Amino acid sequence: MKSSIDLCPTRWDLLVAAVILLLAGGCALALGSAGDGGALTAVVSVDGAEVDRVALDRLSGPERRTYEASGYVLTVEFSPEGAAVAESDCPTQDCVHTGTVRSRGRSIVCLPARLTVRLTGGDDGGVDAVIG
Repeated sequence: MKSSIDLCPTRWDLLVAAVILLLAGGCALALGSAGDGGALTAVVSVDGAEVDRVALDRLSGPERRTYEASGYVLTVEFSPEGAAVAESDCPTQDCVHTGTVRSRGRSIVCLPARLTVRLTGGDDGGVDAVIG
């Protein structure tokens, strides 16, 4: 005897597929609109405490600032494109080799000096999403 299996989708299958597509589209729109939460800002912290905040979009050109932390001196260069540690007297120089960070959520860390330079949105009230 031949068994009869119905492989055609029913209207309920199509309804479930449509709901899943609508939910996926809504999530994509929510994550896409959360990506631009304001102007790019560099936040400099030492031992977890914020010591400086630089609004990168307000800079007309490169600007260097010097920070002293844990016995080390670091020179950070800020520009409208991003931030980079230009000079440091720490032994490992990992912070200098990191280069320029240009996008929100990126950071530069100097472990011997316990200093971080982190890029955030200007309003700090948006939702951050890290994918991958």
